[in-house]
Parts: sequence; structure tokens; C-alpha cells
Amino acid sequence: MSPFLCAAAAAAGIAMSGCSSEAPPQPRSAGDLYANLARPGARVDVAAARDMISIYRTNKGLSRLRLDPALQRIAAEQVRSMAAAGGANRSVRSGLRKLMAQQNLTAGTAVQNVSSGYHTLPEAFAGWRQSKPHNANMLNRNVRRMGIATAYVPGTKYRVHWALVLAD
Repeated sequence: MSPFLCAAAAAAGIAMSGCSSEAPPQPRSAGDLYANLARPGARVDVAAARDMISIYRTNKGLSRLRLDPALQRIAAEQVRSMAAAGGANRSVRSGLRKLMAQQNLTAGTAVQNVSSGYHTLPEAFAGWRQSKPHNANMLNRNVRRMGIATAYVPGTKYRVHWALVLAD
């Protein structure tokens, strides 16, 4: 049975045999997705990010992603470094393997999207889709896990920094 029919049946509250046991992405209000993260205390909705990227991947015939606590910590560390440096510099971009080792993580495939200036999740996602390297990371067929984080830095040019970490 198609994932679309299963998701539609689940949304309608109808039980259908043949549907995957994995819960489909949950619908969210536009307010959740378009929350402005350029404000104190704002945090990206990690479940919404996982669902958005997973739907994109499944539309391309790839697997859904699951949130990974260790990758969440790595993404948070990446945005802290970006906030301190004023953006994604060479040190931040090259620090992924070092951070993974500090978390005692090994991965055959580990990639990241680091960026600054997007104020909402859909803006960041659209920007990543339009960037060949970032899009390739999101569509990497080897990745199965993710972590994502943002950091707000008032009074700076970009204000919001993003880190998406993907691994097998």
C-alpha cells in the first residue's frame, strides 16, 4: 500500500492493513513550521525538521530519518561554535569528525549542513535544497540518523545559525 494512502488513512483515523508500523509524519500547524527563530530562547522544532526532511527523502525513494541524541548534541556544539565565530568558518566545517569522536560515535557516512541567516525552518530547508552540496547531504542514501540545532545571536549580521548533522 502506498505511503500516501497509509498517511491519509491514519489522518482520517481509519485502520488499514498493509500500512507500515512506523508512524507517518504528523501534520503541524503553519505556526509551528514558520516560527521565527530570530528571537531569544527560540529553538527549531526538531521533530518538524525530521519530518520535513524525511518527506523530501521519501519522495525521492530514500529512507526516513530518525532523531539521534548524540547527533543532536553535535549539532548544538556546531551552532555554538558558529555563534562564537560569527558564522560557518573552516574550523566549524572541518570539526564534524572531531565532535563525533568526542561523543564516541563512529560512522561510515557523516555529513553536515551548516548555514546562517535563515529565520525559519522552511527558509533553511529551501536554502539547503537550492545548494547542490547541502541538497546532496540531505539526499545521501547512506544516512539514517540526524540531529539539528539553531543558535540565535542578536546584534549580528546573520542572527540565526543552523547545523544539520546526518549519519548512517
